[in-house]
Order: sequence, then C-alpha cells, then structure tokens
Amino acid sequence: MRTCTGFVVAVLLAAVSQAEEIVKVGMIGLDTSHCLEFAKAFNATNPAPEYAGFRVVAVYPKGSEDIASSTNRVPGYIEKITPLGVELVGSIDELLKRCDVVLLESNDGRVHLKQALPVFKSGKRVFIDKPVAGTLAQCLALFDAAKRYHTPMFSCSSVRYTTNTAVILSGKYGPVVGAETYGPCSLEATHPDLFWYGIHGVEQLFTLMGTGCATVVRVSTPGTDVAVGTWKDGRVGTFRGNRDSSYAFGADVFFKKSVQRVDDYKGYGLMLVEIAKFFKTGVAPVTPEETIEIFAFMEAADESKRRGGVPVSVAEVLAKARAEAATLSPE
Repeated sequence: MRTCTGFVVAVLLAAVSQAEEIVKVGMIGLDTSHCLEFAKAFNATNPAPEYAGFRVVAVYPKGSEDIASSTNRVPGYIEKITPLGVELVGSIDELLKRCDVVLLESNDGRVHLKQALPVFKSGKRVFIDKPVAGTLAQCLALFDAAKRYHTPMFSCSSVRYTTNTAVILSGKYGPVVGAETYGPCSLEATHPDLFWYGIHGVEQLFTLMGTGCATVVRVSTPGTDVAVGTWKDGRVGTFRGNRDSSYAFGADVFFKKSVQRVDDYKGYGLMLVEIAKFFKTGVAPVTPEETIEIFAFMEAADESKRRGGVPVSVAEVLAKARAEAATLSPE
C-alpha cells in the first residue's frame, strides 16, 4: 500500500512540477495572422519540442485606432483565438497580472511605445513584432525605455530566419561582399514608406550584410522601390520593394567565388523558436544596434526620396531622430 501511495504522490508531484514549468505568455494586439499562428504553436495539444513549456493564456486585443486593415481583423481573430484557451482581458495591466512574458503584436508601430511602457515597468521580457515603431525616433525611444527599466526586449522580421541564411552566416562560402534582397512593399499612409512592409526585405538585407551602412540612395516609382546602401567598408547592399510583381521574398548573396540564392523562407516557425529561447534566457538574438540601423536605413531611404534620389547619410538621420526621441516622454 505504501508503495502504491508513494507512486501516486510521485505522479502528482510530477504533474505539479510540470504545471509550474509552464511559461504563461500574454499577447497585446490581435490584428495580425502572427497572433493565431503563435497561439496555435504554443497551445497545441502536443507542441513541438521547441515550443513546449509555453502557453498563450491571455490577450488584450486593442491595437490600432485608425488602420482599417488592422482593426477590421480583430473580431474574426477573437472568434478564432478564444477556442485555443486564450482569455480576453480589458487592459494591459490586467494582462500583466496573468502572464510571465509578452508578445506585443499590434500591427500599428505607432502604438508600440505607449503599449510597451507598462511591460517594461513590469520587467517582463517582451518581443515586439514588426514594425517595432512608427518612426525612427520612436524606435530609439523604445530601446531607451527598455534599457532604463532593465527589461529584455527585441524585435525582428521572420524573413531573417531561413535554412539557407543560416548556412551563409556560418561562413561556409566566405565573407559576404554584397547582397540584393527583394520582397513585397505595400504602403500604409500612417507609416513611412518602407516601415510597413518593406521592413521584411530590409531586415533580410541587414541579416546578410551586417551593420555598418553609411549612405542610402532610393529610386521610387508607383510599382517599385529600390534602396541602395553603401557600407563603410565599401560593400553595396540593395533592397528591391515590389508592388507590381510577385509576392515573394528572396535574395542573391555575393561572395568572392560564388553567388548564393536565398529563396527558402517558410514562415514564422524559425522565428518563434528564437522567441521561445529569448523568453527562457532573456538574451536577445538581434541587438538593439542592428534594429536601430535597419530603421535608420529606411528613414534615410525616405529622405533620399524627398530630396530627389541623392545619397543620404545614415548618421544624419540618426542624429535628427535622437534629438526628437529625447522629447518623447516615456511616461
């Protein structure tokens, strides 16, 4: 009898231990397909090993106030996410009482600074989906606030993570001497041109090239944007944003002895693996400096367009944005 009782106690203790190991994920915003895909992965009956131990428990669905393509999605996503066991809450403060870590998923980058601040104050690790902010100045203010409150955060595009990209970054082909990336580049009037969707292809460019861009030149037509960056070491990287051609992501990457194609983007899975690692460790897979430079590249491209296509210094737009960021009260 004692043996049987001991076995039952062991099973119960194991169950309690397993329950205690679950990392409760809170979600802010419910107007992007990422919300459903992330919740399905984390809340699956038998999740993949990379996602085991996480569960999306609650969502604060409010995001954009005025982007119809975002706000119109929310009711439908509410119907789809609640059957996954996700509770709707009425405020970010309520959400923070129910979770250990946060996915900030609002599609509107302009609201991220306001939404992220209470998360930073709580000290809970947070992933902020693209675009991290609605302006370069807001981007800087976000990272400044995270640093001030000692809260781990990062942001990235899922296009950063592909099998071919990982092979290239391993150094198999030698140093990257240049890259040309391409992707969809739909526009949204409330955001600078490349911030809304061009960011995916720009992030892929920086993933392959690394930081160190000095100047940017942009050519813009109704159907296409081309932004050419010259790096401080003389390398050239190009992003082509498409509105009149196929909806596809990819890149040609140049080495001294070969050219390699990256056209194997498969969706959100590899990024979600990195998010899970970040939630466990607090170590961001993408540095603040790289994300900031990505946004500075896009802002420099916008400024080049305004000036008729002349080269614009990344340092120049950063200096201007830093001055503006200082006026954005994090409170």
